[in-house]
Amino acid sequence: MEKKDFTKSEYYRNRELSWLAFNERVLSEARDKSIPLFERLKFLSITASNLDEFFMIRVASLKDMVHAKYTKKDIAGLTPQEQLDEIIKATREMVGIQYSTYSRSLLPLLRQHGLTVVQEHEDLNEEQARYADRYFRENVYPVLTPMAVDSSRPFPLIRNKSLNIGALLSKKNEKTEELEFATVQVPSVLPRIVRLPDDKDGSKVVILLEEIIERNMQQLFLSYNIVCAHPYRLMRNADLTIDEDDASDLLKEIQKQLKKRQWGEAIRLEVEDKMDKRLLKLLRKELNIKEDSIFKIVGPLDLTFLMKMYGMDGFDALKYARHVPAAVKELPADCDIFEEIRKGDVLLHHPYQTFDPVVKLVRDASMDPKVLAIKQTLYRVSGNSPIIAALAQAAENGKQVSVLVELKARFDEENNILWAKMLEKAGCHVIYGLVGLKTHSKITLVVRREDDGIRRYVHLGTGNYNDSTAKLYTDLGLMTCSAPIGEDATAVFNMLSGYSEPVGWNKLSLAPIWLKERFLSLIRREQEHAENGGEGHIMAKMNSLCDPDVIAALYEASSAGVKIDLLIRGICCLKVGIPEVSEHISVRSIVGNFLEHSRIFYFHNGGQEEVYCASADWMPRNLEKRVEILFPIEQENLKKEVIHILDVEFQDNVKAHLLQPDDTYVKADRRGKASVSSQDYFVREAKEKVKAESSAYTGRVFIPEEPVE
Repeated sequence: MEKKDFTKSEYYRNRELSWLAFNERVLSEARDKSIPLFERLKFLSITASNLDEFFMIRVASLKDMVHAKYTKKDIAGLTPQEQLDEIIKATREMVGIQYSTYSRSLLPLLRQHGLTVVQEHEDLNEEQARYADRYFRENVYPVLTPMAVDSSRPFPLIRNKSLNIGALLSKKNEKTEELEFATVQVPSVLPRIVRLPDDKDGSKVVILLEEIIERNMQQLFLSYNIVCAHPYRLMRNADLTIDEDDASDLLKEIQKQLKKRQWGEAIRLEVEDKMDKRLLKLLRKELNIKEDSIFKIVGPLDLTFLMKMYGMDGFDALKYARHVPAAVKELPADCDIFEEIRKGDVLLHHPYQTFDPVVKLVRDASMDPKVLAIKQTLYRVSGNSPIIAALAQAAENGKQVSVLVELKARFDEENNILWAKMLEKAGCHVIYGLVGLKTHSKITLVVRREDDGIRRYVHLGTGNYNDSTAKLYTDLGLMTCSAPIGEDATAVFNMLSGYSEPVGWNKLSLAPIWLKERFLSLIRREQEHAENGGEGHIMAKMNSLCDPDVIAALYEASSAGVKIDLLIRGICCLKVGIPEVSEHISVRSIVGNFLEHSRIFYFHNGGQEEVYCASADWMPRNLEKRVEILFPIEQENLKKEVIHILDVEFQDNVKAHLLQPDDTYVKADRRGKASVSSQDYFVREAKEKVKAESSAYTGRVFIPEEPVE
């Protein structure tokens, strides 16, 4: 038989358009009337924040390619310019839906529930107007810096993502028709949502800061008439370009590049829909931005302010009940954590279970006289990280502490530089990542001297060592003192701190060394089982799938009869339903109250089931340009638990969207079926585990105890 070509461009979806489809799924949550109102505000805010980052990085990168006359097509057969054209078209449609959702759906519902958002300052009543003007005089005016443009004052730097008000002015008492331009930045140091006196019926009333400033613009330019004043917002290229080979000091080089984010190329300009054409023409010229990169907005610019509104007091009834992660019954707060891990491996399922045991491991190790060394990788950590504090304390207590702080973690560079310097001052040995690679693996090693010799305790995870996001992201972690994994963990840190790569590995698979080949071989093995008349089955959960070699391998396995179930939250460049190519592949995406972040891989292996977790997605950057770790779940009870997690998620028919052959996603059909919301189920199950002596399930079959709405 002629071998089928699985690399044809028509078999692949463009990465950027697939990402936009993911943001549409997030937007669908903001439009879902079954979700509490303030949760819908939060989802709408997330879509805006997502879009900002997408433009600053992905769209900016494509624009760089176009400027460089780079015309090579992507795996879906699109040139950079063709991708940009499709992105702009899809984004305009999405922005239209964002603002119709805000104006037509959410604002009226907010009014019904006692919160009025004043859209325009002209709509203020007399009492509210007096309050707004006084607020301007006392709180806003002293902070503002109005900037005029004339022969002696050039057009100012408009900072990335800042909200500004542009104005055209004419001099008072002069007959000249010449207009002058001025701009003022809406200060980010002040709250954007300003509370006004309540309505007579007791409803709360708020207005956005830019409306108060626009109302009082005349106070900033006393010698001029305000011809027009409108808000605008600029997005710049924020993709750092670092020549690591030529950088003598990576930390200083990144600090230098961070400053450039504020004046990268202008890539998107958002303006008020009713902006005066003369003002828009001037902005377009001065910012050197093309017409197709200008977005005219019907509503307030930058909907990320809705996340602040979500945090307002007094509306708890319009939010989900606050989630409190359950305790881990194997690791109670007062336990000897090392003794408990010696009894057997422990699986952690966040955010359903608390992140506290991870913090406890590092904290207890920092004070334990038997602990000799602590080694850890840090990619993103919280603002007031207890893990950082424990590492610093460990160094001060005389432990050997080695920490790899990844300075190139996008948008966390500044934060990570601060942590790195603090850890160095405390006496830790700090490594600033590796040249040409990002260290994305999540691993902690504690070396302890015990009565029977040196023992190594290891934590491996799919998520960052961030106690804040651990309450919001779904991730898995494994705590073990397995000797083979301990040896591998030591080898990992020796590689990161020096140049020592071991001859062989026991249990861990690493990128960029051989993780990709490991995945491909595991997929091929399932294919061989199917070709030999056996059962081939793969289940995989990840954030993104866009590696062409992995997708081609999945297509080949599917064509051989392997059943492939994929759970992919975000980007998916694979297509389903292609005859003789992907007929046996299903793809679903869960978008819910928690962000699905864990990476889990199941291979049936002729009945000898194998389960792995990893820090890596199936993306070229993860498999070829980052340090990532794949680790096995081998303890039989934990393996069943991870398979159970996948089973429940593949039965989700409340928050799951299913990929269709036409590249669209539709909500799972639950007609005639009990409703299964996997996230709600795991919240309930984690609490039941603490109460019960044994787990609440026995094996592979999932039967809802009650319909979950």
